[in-house]
Amino acid sequence: MVRRRLTLLRHAKSSWKDPSLDDFDRPLNQRGEQDAPVMGRRLKARGARPSLFLTSKARRARRTARLVAREIGYPLEFLQGERALYLASADELLALLAGQDDSFYDLLVCGHNPGLTDLAARLSEARIDELPTCGIVVLEGELASWRDLPGSRLELVYFDYPKKPVSG
Repeated sequence: MVRRRLTLLRHAKSSWKDPSLDDFDRPLNQRGEQDAPVMGRRLKARGARPSLFLTSKARRARRTARLVAREIGYPLEFLQGERALYLASADELLALLAGQDDSFYDLLVCGHNPGLTDLAARLSEARIDELPTCGIVVLEGELASWRDLPGSRLELVYFDYPKKPVSG
């Protein structure tokens, strides 16, 4: 068994200003542009060092991932866009994660609700009604392989979001 970490990151706040844009193409709004680097710094302060960073290919998720990656020192050229993460259900997320290479011990996934919230609830005892925009859930557990993720229970390491008061 190996200690594995899964970080779920919901995209930052997006703009609804341009009704002609397809949902997939919506950008971040000003608050989203501000929140993503803040949450990246919070992740860095907690020692985030993902070995693989996956992101939905939706514009708002890609931008969130890039802003967070810069803050945690993850090389932008290694960000992996996954079309399948766009509005993926918890089952679809599990299938995608279960197929990841076992040499990656620490996965960070930037995507969308309700799939991320549902996945966090399914994998842990976390009582999170809704993962807020730019919210982060970090889960850890002993898994021989990512293939073992479906049906596993992981420990909630922490839950954070932009409007959560910073302690300390």
